[in-house]
Amino acid sequence: MSSKVYFADLRTTPKRNLHNKLDSLLENVGIRERFRKGHLVALKLHFGEKGNASYVRPVFVRRIVERVRETGGNPFLTDTNTLYVGTRGNTVDHLRTAVENGFDFAVVSAPLVIADGLRGASGTPIRVGGKHLREVSIASEIVAADGLVAVTHFKCHELSGFGGALKNVGMGCASREGKLAQHSNCSPIVDPGGCVACGDCAAACPSGAITVGTAAVIDKEACIGCGHCIAVCPEGTIKVSWDESSGRLQEKMVEHFEGAVKGKSGRCVYISFVTQVSPACDCYGHNDAPIVPDAGVLASIDPVAIDQAAADIVNGMEGFRGSALRSGHGPGGDKFRGVHPSVDWEVQLSYAEERGLGSRDYSLVKI
Repeated sequence: MSSKVYFADLRTTPKRNLHNKLDSLLENVGIRERFRKGHLVALKLHFGEKGNASYVRPVFVRRIVERVRETGGNPFLTDTNTLYVGTRGNTVDHLRTAVENGFDFAVVSAPLVIADGLRGASGTPIRVGGKHLREVSIASEIVAADGLVAVTHFKCHELSGFGGALKNVGMGCASREGKLAQHSNCSPIVDPGGCVACGDCAAACPSGAITVGTAAVIDKEACIGCGHCIAVCPEGTIKVSWDESSGRLQEKMVEHFEGAVKGKSGRCVYISFVTQVSPACDCYGHNDAPIVPDAGVLASIDPVAIDQAAADIVNGMEGFRGSALRSGHGPGGDKFRGVHPSVDWEVQLSYAEERGLGSRDYSLVKI
């Protein structure tokens, strides 16, 4: 059955700005019927690594907060701590980074809650009976929340092809244990013949798993599978055994998504900003130039449909030459493989549909 995905482009008038369009998107997905008085509603987003500026603007998040509050719900902004050291690796640094990036109460009108505790150890096991995992570890405050609004910056991703609603919730709502379970089969390999021993990968490695002699060497025991080395390698000589590793990670990510939304049927909304579509994850302390023009904002109650629609919109545009996009520049070209050629990004969509989490068949409703 076809799912509805609502789309607002970025064209505005003096009487109808993007805030007004966000209101219309939320009305169309039935925001008033999703939550009721007293519901604690998690707005799951990415606060941005320090130095990265591609996250969703706090003023737009505030608009969503206001609309949720009008339903009687009690919204809070949330994310989980990262596996790597960075500026979001523990709750203290994470909250400081969020405030420095503009997510202060005075701006967003909602409190910030890091959902997996001080160091990411606060997780709740949820049974899912998946292909890979019988149970998954989900951040405890996500489990405790009555409802969920996933506010997603849609972009490319070096391990899953793209990062959309499925990844925002599946990876982003997992505890540290859950993230490690997803990354456990994703240790990269180095082609020594192409390595120039520049050391960029070692400098970027958050777990100190890389040493450099005549070529880089990755210690698989120390590797956490974050993929940072893949993104920074100037020669493109660091790769993962994608046929197994990327596909398996995507499927385990979907299983964690299933755990995160379990018990919240009818109380989940997905909003995706298809803007500043960067070539890599937002977890870096920088964001490269976008690979396509800004498109607009999507909303749906179907996470699979909204990700499929976002992917189709990106692939339907003319890509930017001179960006990290190496192929597929024309409309209809696969932009995600144009940046990460070895990643089959459709695995997450197919598996999520197979698990009954949504449908890839959608109708796009322009507002």
